[in-house]
Amino acid sequence: MKRFPHFDEVEIPEEVKGWEELYPYYLLFGHRNRVDFEKSKFWFADFLHFPAKTKPLEVFTNSDMWHLGLMFYNTRYWPLPASLGIDHRIFLGQVYLSANDITDPEEIQKRTEIFQKRASYYFENWDRLLEKWKEKVTRKIEEIRNLEFPEKLPELESDDVVYNAEGLSTGYKIIRDYNKLMDSFLEIWNYHFEFFLCYGVALTFFDFCKKVFPGIPDEMIGKMIAGFDSVLWRPDAECRRLAKLAVELGIDEIIRRKHQNPDELLEELKKSENGKRWVEEFEKVKYPWFYYSEGYGFQAYERRWVHNLDIPLGIIATYIDEIKKGTYKERSLEEIQKERDRITEEYRNMIEDEDVRRQFDELVGLARKVFPFAEDHGFYIEHWFHTIWFDKIKDIGKLLRNYDFIREVDDIFFLKRTEIYDALMDLVISWAVGTPPAGPSYWPPIIERRKEIYKNLEKIRVSPALGAVPEEIKEPLTIMLWGVTKEKVDEWLKGVSAGEEDKVIQGHPGSPGVVEGTARVCLRVDEIANLQEGEILVTSTTAPSWAPAFTKIKAVVTDIGGVMSHAAIVAREYGIPAVVGTGVATRRLKSGMKIRVDGSKGTVEILE
Repeated sequence: MKRFPHFDEVEIPEEVKGWEELYPYYLLFGHRNRVDFEKSKFWFADFLHFPAKTKPLEVFTNSDMWHLGLMFYNTRYWPLPASLGIDHRIFLGQVYLSANDITDPEEIQKRTEIFQKRASYYFENWDRLLEKWKEKVTRKIEEIRNLEFPEKLPELESDDVVYNAEGLSTGYKIIRDYNKLMDSFLEIWNYHFEFFLCYGVALTFFDFCKKVFPGIPDEMIGKMIAGFDSVLWRPDAECRRLAKLAVELGIDEIIRRKHQNPDELLEELKKSENGKRWVEEFEKVKYPWFYYSEGYGFQAYERRWVHNLDIPLGIIATYIDEIKKGTYKERSLEEIQKERDRITEEYRNMIEDEDVRRQFDELVGLARKVFPFAEDHGFYIEHWFHTIWFDKIKDIGKLLRNYDFIREVDDIFFLKRTEIYDALMDLVISWAVGTPPAGPSYWPPIIERRKEIYKNLEKIRVSPALGAVPEEIKEPLTIMLWGVTKEKVDEWLKGVSAGEEDKVIQGHPGSPGVVEGTARVCLRVDEIANLQEGEILVTSTTAPSWAPAFTKIKAVVTDIGGVMSHAAIVAREYGIPAVVGTGVATRRLKSGMKIRVDGSKGTVEILE
């Protein structure tokens, strides 16, 4: 039987022995009562959302919220007919996923009836329920934004606390607000998946088209539901607006000039009336549009725009350069929709049966209505909410650092969420009774050991998968979001993709078209500044903050992702070819290589 190594067959390097200490027991492989279950399944590494290894506190952002959010919706809320959701484990610091399928026909039929009834209600009331969703999410965002954690505990409570008979100590409030902060994450990640029916609709439409139009390319189906605006693209739109305003006000040369830091630039701009006006607009945009991560927003190391203003200012400067050179262009929603409608009409005219044609019309209409949520939710939660949440965690880190529980603010990410609670309880109890806390001697050596293990974990290249190769992969998100298919898994297993002599790299068709050009490998968002007009972007995966790249490139090639990944969606919106989920593009391709990208076949050919 073809398979990848099981978790207990992987040799553990000496320098990471004891790595399990960094993670909660329930996310580790090998507990006796579930070993057989785990070995019977196929597990794939989630490099899409978590390119870096997971730190102890990031278990909360990388796994716990998925378990309590996505699985709750997949299994208990809708429920999806043939899926019990996606299970998680952490192995050598990497998050691994595995779909839990349902095979009993009676159970599938029972769940199907319930699912259809509940899903129909959501589709019929989509706009009203989505507006309610936005209200719930923004209310929760503002709630945690208003939480405050002191950097120091007071010598005495203030007179106001006493004379207002408040009866609540600063120590209690710290514990209370820490619990609120943790609860808010789980709550908002329940909301996160509420409208993931949009993926189910897309998959249903894909399956329908595959049956009705044998041989239709995936990317053509994707084009039939393209042509929408998303709140996730608003930060980029604001950067474009600010670039145009800078040119209009005649202060563009100041922004293009090299400055030591953003504060220096903004101060220089304030010296003129037009510059002041521009800075006022810039400041208005910050909240919430710069509460935006350079990556997917799940991990602490990712830079957020609001704290690194050089990122949006660099994007604005790039757009100013394009305006001045006459190369500036924007995604034309009207043209995309026109092409979308043309393709849709062509395929619709191929259907002879009136009932099938009516079903096609209903499905394509529904998909266009609900699919924008696939992008929209990311801004509200992964970017806006996560930025504030990580800020509050760092505020707690400052408090613990000031009492020597940890040595650096970011050391807090090497504590588990329950351990942070223990440390805070130790701190406030010692403050209340005047006894030295145990934390300053207890936590630093534990954290230093974990940091050393983590540093060595980062050096390890883990297997893309573990366990048995499935005969079929059916779970919709696994296919459409991660791009994990039976064919791709077979490539991983055989190592065909890694053959240096092979001049053709196989991926998934993401957006149609064929182009030839020069490859530019960019692994981080700050590297897209090196992109030249007309090059082909080669990267692990794109995140929303990569939007400026799509105005300059001929095509995009990624290691990770499926037909509904961010790179594929945005490429279709910009009308450029995309090949996604190659697995090896950033290793096989080098900047300067001449390549041919075929977004319809999903291939990348090395020409020179």
